[in-house]
Amino acid sequence: MRLRAWLNRLVREFFHARDVLEVETPVLSQAGNTDPNIASFTLEFSGRTDGAPCTRWLRTSPEFALKRLLAAGIGDCYELGRVFRDGEAGGRHNPEFTMLEWYRVGWNHVQLIEEAATLVQAALALVGRRAQLRVVRYRDLYRDALGIDPFTTDDATLQAALGDVVIDPQGLGRDDWLDLLMTHCLQPEFKSDEMLAVVDYPASQCALARIACDAGGHLVAQRFELYLGPLELANGYHELLDSIEQAARFANDARVRQMRGAGVPPMDTKLLAALTSGLPACAGVALGIDRLLMAMLGALGTLRIADVLAFDFPRA
Repeated sequence: MRLRAWLNRLVREFFHARDVLEVETPVLSQAGNTDPNIASFTLEFSGRTDGAPCTRWLRTSPEFALKRLLAAGIGDCYELGRVFRDGEAGGRHNPEFTMLEWYRVGWNHVQLIEEAATLVQAALALVGRRAQLRVVRYRDLYRDALGIDPFTTDDATLQAALGDVVIDPQGLGRDDWLDLLMTHCLQPEFKSDEMLAVVDYPASQCALARIACDAGGHLVAQRFELYLGPLELANGYHELLDSIEQAARFANDARVRQMRGAGVPPMDTKLLAALTSGLPACAGVALGIDRLLMAMLGALGTLRIADVLAFDFPRA
């Protein structure tokens, strides 16, 4: 608990020194996260709503609200607070957890990697540790470690590369197999004293990031994921600005959810309106504070998220 308090103070001092404004945005929203791999909690409000929906969604991230503030002209900003995800509980997941999310106007994702790594280095210094940053392309990571090209290898070969890992293939697509290779084959081998920033993801994994061509002519998402040892700490984007493209991605998320028999949350039309009004060119990143605390404390093979929480989900 003391280490968490010290880390929270460090975060606020870090951004204060860089003139990045701390903000607070709603935890309850009229819209949910459409990402097919993320489930949201809902609740029903029983009071007066002045015509607004009674069903509200607990945020899985402050991203949409922060982008509305960016479109309104607030400038560089961050939020440090609780977020909620249904169905995520276990050794490294808790249904409610702490997320730090920040945005830099005029930056791209490559610049943001450096700032995120600097923050993690400062956090590690609290416990007398260091970790070197290494940036690697997604394609090179798979080719060097597994001998497969994630952009061209067929799905059957991707599935076979999992070896002894047995997964029910029902409903799984290409990106699911790539994700499973990352979590089951690649991440466990990441060095504990190294920060690894993975860049140039396949365009199909763009989420809310821009898409561009890499040097080899492949379409890639302008995003990164930052790992410390085997723990994924952060996910950052060179943010998409096009409201029409964003609406199309939301619609595709809804189709995938319907195919899987999952509920479809309402699309966040307020975010789309903010994009239409003009989101400034920016980069943003979300960092899991609980994961960072786990990494700071070490013993990654045995440490559980419950070890860095006052009370985890079974004891809440």
